[in-house]
Amino acid sequence: MSDADSADATRGVELDADDADGDTGDTYTGSREKRREDVALLTGRAEYTDDHEPPGTVSLAFVRSEHGHADLKEIDTSTAEAMDGVIGVYTWNDLEASPSPGRLPLSGLEGDIPAHPVLATDRVRYHGQPIAAVVAEDRYRARDGVAAVDVEYEPLEAVVDPQDAATDPNAPQLFAEAPDNVATSAELGDADATDRAFDAADRTVEIDLTNNRLIPSALEPRAAIAEFDPDEGFTVTMTSQSPHGHRRKLAHTLGVREGEIRVISPHVGGGFGHKGHHHPGEAMAAWCARDLDRPVKWTATRSENYLEGAHGRDHRTTAALAVDHDGSIRGLRAETYANVGGYGLGVGASMPARYGRLLASQYAIDAIRCETHTVFTNTAPIHSYRGAGRPEAIYVTERLVDVAADELGIDPVELRQRNLIPSGAFPYETPVGATYDSGDYEPAMERALEAIGYDDRRDRSGTTWDSSGEDVENGAIDDGRLRGVGIANYVESTGGGFESGLVRVLPDGDVEVYAGTHSHGQGHETTYAQLVADALSLPIERIHVSEGDTEAIPTGTGTFGSRSTIVGGNAVVTSAEKVLSKVRRIAAAELEVDPERVVYDGGAFTVSGTDGSEAATASARGDEVSFAAVAEAAYGRGLPDDLEPGLEATTFYELDGTAYTFGTHACIVAVDPATGDVELERYLAVDDCGERVNPTIVEGQVHGGVAQGIAQARYEQVAYDDDGTLLTDAMDSYGVPRAADLPQIETDATVTPSPLNELGVKGIGEAGTIAAPPAVVNAVCDALDVAHIDMPLTEERVWRAVSEERGDVN
Repeated sequence: MSDADSADATRGVELDADDADGDTGDTYTGSREKRREDVALLTGRAEYTDDHEPPGTVSLAFVRSEHGHADLKEIDTSTAEAMDGVIGVYTWNDLEASPSPGRLPLSGLEGDIPAHPVLATDRVRYHGQPIAAVVAEDRYRARDGVAAVDVEYEPLEAVVDPQDAATDPNAPQLFAEAPDNVATSAELGDADATDRAFDAADRTVEIDLTNNRLIPSALEPRAAIAEFDPDEGFTVTMTSQSPHGHRRKLAHTLGVREGEIRVISPHVGGGFGHKGHHHPGEAMAAWCARDLDRPVKWTATRSENYLEGAHGRDHRTTAALAVDHDGSIRGLRAETYANVGGYGLGVGASMPARYGRLLASQYAIDAIRCETHTVFTNTAPIHSYRGAGRPEAIYVTERLVDVAADELGIDPVELRQRNLIPSGAFPYETPVGATYDSGDYEPAMERALEAIGYDDRRDRSGTTWDSSGEDVENGAIDDGRLRGVGIANYVESTGGGFESGLVRVLPDGDVEVYAGTHSHGQGHETTYAQLVADALSLPIERIHVSEGDTEAIPTGTGTFGSRSTIVGGNAVVTSAEKVLSKVRRIAAAELEVDPERVVYDGGAFTVSGTDGSEAATASARGDEVSFAAVAEAAYGRGLPDDLEPGLEATTFYELDGTAYTFGTHACIVAVDPATGDVELERYLAVDDCGERVNPTIVEGQVHGGVAQGIAQARYEQVAYDDDGTLLTDAMDSYGVPRAADLPQIETDATVTPSPLNELGVKGIGEAGTIAAPPAVVNAVCDALDVAHIDMPLTEERVWRAVSEERGDVN
């Protein structure tokens, strides 16, 4: 079979994935169980937040700042208040006069820096910041009321670049409490050891990088419906990745006990991080519901979501790699200015810590030094966006390795292979404090290289060859495009924090599972059902999974950071095992034998052995009792004296350490040097997330992550003008790719179980956003034989890089 035939045969399918899955036998874990969630989603039966509208609901809309930085001189609400259908207009003065603190909770910043107010106080610090709130009988009159509010501004000079904000002595200062606009500064690694490594190295390569700012573009914008009852408290139905987290933050902003708030999160149309934290919209809806004694609904428009929905990334980095002539990496340095926007939102300010700890990637680097500065600017607040620090770190290292390989005249794959952490070195501690739990990097990398046909393609990078890999010569069609191949290795820290899992067996033998995580596309309803069905040896149809209601579910942490299966999955399995232990004791009582004699298989309990009076007695009783019969017994008859009625268990599970997913991604690009057009002709992802509960769901997560990673590399970038005005405030100006803009994504896997949890699993949800950007940029730079092009790789940027390389432009 030729290379072309081989490529066609494997494109768009999993490559040898069955080898990685193993023989699942009669178990659900490891099988490609169809997602339970999809029928409701595809038929339109799924209900989202905006579908809920209790009787008497009124609508909330916001007056938002037209400036990136300005003092508020006057807010005239009189015209809006007099409008038909408008029932309330509020400013900061109203919040300040109420019992509520009126500010979003703040953490992770240095000094006494003001937290984000729900409505602006005397100054706005980013375009789109909420200034006033209008509540009306419907959303149209609420928006009319917004248009009638007159705001007098005194514009101030703005700053939008984090490096300029922190290093330019003439830059405007956002907060007196944050000199030079620096929210936090942090250092990781041994400075002296890193200096020695650089001094001893044969060569140093350096690169300046911009990790472009992104906007989460979920299918569903942020939304909330708040109800208030003087006796029962608040019920807030909202889009959320963390219902219990939102309950806690709402309680802080409203100045009430957590127990006075119930958060319900129905189906969520995508999260990507920005639905995992607190916003003014949900808090103001709840405040207004209490003030007006009416249900209050707020649904962000797409433009509002772009203005204030929390952005991601936005780093300016100078990095260097110390290498020897043989390709040995001695040390790495990085200094990063990370934008946190007009107000710190906690996670955005702490992101550099996650970032610095992953700079080693897959490589045995003896010394690493990382300095990070989080900086206030007149832009929307930054928060976690799919990957949250990990994509920024891996991008730095994988770009440095390619640049070093080019300067040393060593193939970039060979340079990587020479420096991989060996499989026998785990657990492996990096110089910046990360302890990798397990890894076997070489097999994953070899799979990727073989599948992509790396050796053959690398030999012809920068030349015109067709997508099958055949040379363009002897009369073959020459399309004039330059091909390149890019490789990126990665590691991803996954898990973290505790998670709750409750398993309850009903008297008829059905099983209810309640998890503190909350799915917004991850397929928990299917995955958790597979795990619990195996733990209890029951048909999966008898397992029912629920999430998203703080009143029904024990306090949990939520879904983000590639953590759900590791902590949530282990929590529900542990609870199922606790339940099974009690079921076994009840079954023993039913069979009138010691629990050690009970054998459980296929949903029925039997007695081991055939000798003795106990076995004879059990035989007389039928010698078998079903799980359902034991469940019925648990709620009323014949229980051992030391057992309480009922059949349920709750677990709060926390991982002892961090599980590190890893892999290698590769892509082939074709670049038209005349126009700068880039086509991704092939994209391959080889990932290792330990044991895979449902390979199809794993692959779906990889596909989604890769799509967003390619989007960052090729299309998406937030743009502000010098005054802090958001220019990319809608989908026609912000480049979210369409399906036709993305290649078919090929997947493969290796399996290296994590020793840190009983299931051996690791997270996978963010892998694609981590590996795809450097893989794509490395491929384009390879095709053009240029050192670096900043993301996104727009046609103009690529064309300019080609022209500058040829000396056509200055």
